[in-house]
Amino acid sequence: MAAFSAVKIPPPQFTTVRSSSQRPGSSPAHFAHSPSAFNSISFGSAKSVRSRPLFAVSSDVVSSDKTKPASSSAFIVNCDMIWRSRLVHCLVVAVTREVALELYEDMVLGRAFEDMCAQMYYRGKMFGFVHLYNGQEAVSTGFIKLLNQSDKVVSTYRDHVHALSKGVPSREVMAELFGKATGCCRGQGGSMHMFSAAHNVLGGFAFIGEGIPVATGAAFSAKYHHEVLKQSKPEGLDVTLAFFGDGTCNNGQFFECLNMAQLWKLPIIFVVENNLWAIGMSHLRATSDPEIWKKGPAFGMPGVHVDGMDVLKVREVAQEAIARARRGEGPTLVECETYRFRGHSLADPDELRKPDEKAHYAARDPIIALKKYIIEHGLASESELKSIDKKIDDVVEDAVEFADSSPLPPRTQLLENVFADPKGFGIGPDGKYRCEDPLFTQGTAQV
Repeated sequence: MAAFSAVKIPPPQFTTVRSSSQRPGSSPAHFAHSPSAFNSISFGSAKSVRSRPLFAVSSDVVSSDKTKPASSSAFIVNCDMIWRSRLVHCLVVAVTREVALELYEDMVLGRAFEDMCAQMYYRGKMFGFVHLYNGQEAVSTGFIKLLNQSDKVVSTYRDHVHALSKGVPSREVMAELFGKATGCCRGQGGSMHMFSAAHNVLGGFAFIGEGIPVATGAAFSAKYHHEVLKQSKPEGLDVTLAFFGDGTCNNGQFFECLNMAQLWKLPIIFVVENNLWAIGMSHLRATSDPEIWKKGPAFGMPGVHVDGMDVLKVREVAQEAIARARRGEGPTLVECETYRFRGHSLADPDELRKPDEKAHYAARDPIIALKKYIIEHGLASESELKSIDKKIDDVVEDAVEFADSSPLPPRTQLLENVFADPKGFGIGPDGKYRCEDPLFTQGTAQV
């Protein structure tokens, strides 16, 4: 049994306790509140906490061997101190109309954009592998919409929506997918390598775990500028988000960077988009302990599990993790349990996942859930949300028209950004590329 830091919830804020565990057939989470220690809360099995008031959490129903907790003894768990339980928060955070509509619009943009990508791919407008983000929108939106412009995002091969959430124009992302000169990487990056210096998107990375060291380096740079060069900002340190999937978490770079980030208290959040499948390998078959968040405390940093299908819960966890990083308190590992609604890529027939599993998560669509929340809480009407849907459809259609009419990159661009030091290696004294010299390329394949 472990103790947890907690803060008292004022009576008006108390709401039904929910478990963030969503795996079909998973056991309910249990917690106990000790009347003698109003600043602590403990988690465990039903038997281990039976000596104190027990509240078993299952879906939206709270059962207890005593009475329902009074508002004066209701607690919300501080995500900094979660070490053993899948239950993250006991409160669904209220949001303003403006925030709710911003979240909704960003999630709808991500979904509509990816659906259009599928259409364009099958029409032959895109080439290579294209990995779509459908179903995982709550993670990107929940984290990235809290960032400042100077904060950094490092992504994976499933990177289109991360770029959109960070503000890269949909025109530029679509043009990049079309391989056009007007793309955010001038057509050289393609689907798996979205990059935008202007928006501090430091790239999508095709290889597993490849982006984590880059993100760790960006976080080190932020701390170095803040503490050594004394280029501090009123709002605190710039923060880096490193996105990666469950399949990355058995990779050596993951462990090395967690160690380094905690050792140096770097302002980084490691965001695990655990969609339960690494291509065709079930997460449960690939790791000795499927609860990824536990790897954070192993290095001395907070580890948090959150329902990655609920943008409000994701946002709540993200707020605290980002605030910790800005204050210089170091990294956080956040496991967002989510699900991709399509195959691994558009070349994947998606035959390995069971239909009932896919149906279970489809019923928890994060966009539909947020729409329901907005309407039920009177933040906007259904007609207002439909107008946002229409607006996004127009944005995506415009992106396709822009990409389709844009020019291809010139052949002279082929050798640009190939050499790390063009003055000393890539370009000779005569101003020509060294690789154009027959002696330089002797015995090598010709471009």
